[in-house]
Parts: sequence; C-alpha cells; structure tokens
Amino acid sequence: MPAQPPATRPTLSLRIDLSGGRRFGPGKAALLRHVAAEGSIAAAGREMGMSYARAWRLIEAMNGDFAERLVTRQTGGSGGGGAVLTEAGLKVLAAYDAALAAASAAAADAAAMIADLAGPAVEAPDTAVIPAPERDS
Repeated sequence: MPAQPPATRPTLSLRIDLSGGRRFGPGKAALLRHVAAEGSIAAAGREMGMSYARAWRLIEAMNGDFAERLVTRQTGGSGGGGAVLTEAGLKVLAAYDAALAAASAAAADAAAMIADLAGPAVEAPDTAVIPAPERDS
C-alpha cells in the first residue's frame, strides 16, 4: 500500500476511560499543554477558544479525577498569579503522549486502509433549510 503524503495521512485520537466514568483525552491534554505554555488558566482557555470559567471547571475536574492535583495556582506578586502543572500533571501528560504515540504507531496501517477506503474528501451537500410550504387557511 503506497504511503500517503503527510498532509493527508490519517491521525488517531485517544481517550482513556478511567473507572467511575472519568475520562482523559485530547481536549484535556491540550488544556494542560496550554496551561504549561501560558502559565495561566485564563490564557490557556483563550488559546483554546473557551471561557475562563469553562477552562477552570475542566482543570478542577482533572484535579479531582487524579490522586494528586495536575494543576496548581500560584498567587500574586507584581506580575499577578498564574498556574503551573504539578509533577503529577507532567507525568499524566507524558504518559498520555506515550500512549497516543504507541496507539498511533500500532494503528497506522489500519488507519491508512480506512482512509484509502474513504477516498478523497468531498464537500458536504448543501444543507440549507427549505422553508415549509405556506398553508391555506
């Protein structure tokens, strides 16, 4: 099977389902990455197009889902407060990345086959709403 060009190679996403209905997947991993890069929950949320409240709720949910907090807040100072990944947060993110890399490598041939069977992308049909006919009274 010929290899696909990098721009069209299929990708794999991974969600890890934990006991008790807890989940960790690409969205939470991305939020942790943005917190690490930005040093701020608000800035991480903005980078992802979500409100501070939504980002904060996700961080608090992750902190509650693990035995140790993944993100901790730092209080003020001249530059204001911020947020950092804890050692546990760094470990969870590293483990997620390792699992995603292993799963992607294991599924590469099957994903390519699925992509080949799907064929080239096609534009979605026009789904404009057609108004209902007028009713006679």
